[in-house]
Amino acid sequence: MTENLWTRWPSREALLPESVSRPRRLLSRGVRLAVFGTLLWGAFTSSRLHGWGSIAAAVGLVAAVCAAWAFFRTTLAHRLWPSLALVVVLLALAVAARSVGFGVPALIIWCGCAVVALERLPLAAALPVTSAALASYALVSDDAWLTKVATAGGLALAGYVLRLDAEARGSAQRLLAQERAARAAEAESAALAERARIAREIHDVLAHSLSAQMVHLEAARLLIERDADRRQILDRVVAARGMARDGLAETRQALSALRGDLTPLEDFLTQLVETAGGTAEVTITGERRPLPAEASQAVRRVAQEALTNARRHAPGAGVRVRLDYGAHEVMLDVRDSGGPPGEDTGTAGGYGLLGMRERAELLGGSLRAGPGEEGFVVTLKVPV
Repeated sequence: MTENLWTRWPSREALLPESVSRPRRLLSRGVRLAVFGTLLWGAFTSSRLHGWGSIAAAVGLVAAVCAAWAFFRTTLAHRLWPSLALVVVLLALAVAARSVGFGVPALIIWCGCAVVALERLPLAAALPVTSAALASYALVSDDAWLTKVATAGGLALAGYVLRLDAEARGSAQRLLAQERAARAAEAESAALAERARIAREIHDVLAHSLSAQMVHLEAARLLIERDADRRQILDRVVAARGMARDGLAETRQALSALRGDLTPLEDFLTQLVETAGGTAEVTITGERRPLPAEASQAVRRVAQEALTNARRHAPGAGVRVRLDYGAHEVMLDVRDSGGPPGEDTGTAGGYGLLGMRERAELLGGSLRAGPGEEGFVVTLKVPV
C-alpha cells in the first residue's frame, strides 16, 4: 500500500487535458500565457541584455519552453527518467539565468518546477524535485524568512492540491468510461434477448403450423399420384388451408405482441373459448392486473395450444380454462373431460407443448401436461 502510494503515477486520464472542463482549460492557458509573458518581461527588461546577452536570453527562453513542453509529454507517457532529466535541465537553466542576472525568470522556473513536479510525478520523485526547487528559490530570494517559508509552503500545497484534483478527475473519467461500457453491454444484452424472444415467437407460430401443412400437402400429392378419391384429396387440401389460416392469425397476434399492442388477457381467453364452441368455458380468479409481455404471451400460447390439442384429440369434450392471479405467480389450468372411448388423449403433450414448456422454464416457471381424473390437464405457472 505504502509503496504503491509513493511510486504510483497520476493516471493518464488525470493528466489528459480532455478531462478538464472548458473554463478550466481557458484558465490554465491564461496562466501559461501570463508565465510566458513574465519570462519575456524579466528576460528582455534586464540591464544585462545587450549583444550576446540578448542571444543567450532568447536561446535560454526557447530551451526552457521546449523542456517544459517535453516534460508534459513524458509525464503523460509515464516515463520517469526522461521526465527527471528534463526537470534537471529546467533547474539548470534557472541557475544559469540567475547567475547572469535574470532573477525573475529563474524564480518563475523554480516555482513552476516545484508545482508541476508534485502534480505530475510519482511522490517518491516529486518530493526531491520540489525540495530542490523550493530550496533554490529560498536561497536566492531577498524576502524575509517568514515570507519564504509561507511562499514555499503555499507552492507545495498548491502542487499537491492540483495532484489530488487531477486524480479525482481521472477517477471520474474512468468511472464514466466503465458506466458507458456497462450501458453498452446492457444494451447489447437487451438486443440479444429481444432477438431471442422474436426467434421464439416466429418458431412457436410458424414451425408447428408449416410442418403440419407440409404433412397434409405431401399426403395430397401422394393421393393425386395414386389417383385416389377426390374427396380424400380435398380433405387434405382443406386441412392444409385451415392450418395456413390459423398460422396467419397466430402470426398477426405475435406481431401485435412484439409491438406491445395486445388485447387484455381476459378478453383474449374469452374470445379463444368462444371460437372453440359451446363446450368450453373460462374462469378468472384473483386480482386482475397487467402482466409482463413475456408472461402474458406465454399464457396466450399455452392456452391456444391446449385448446387446439383438446379439439384435435378429444373432439366434443368439455374444456374448462381457469386463470388464477396469485400474489407472486399467475397460473393457467386447461383441462378437458376426455375424448370418446378409445381416443388417445395422451398424445396432447406433443411438440407444441414441449415448446411451451421450454418457454415457461425460460421465464422461471413450469408447465405440466398429462392425464387427469377425467381427461387431459395442462397447467402453466409463471412468476410475475
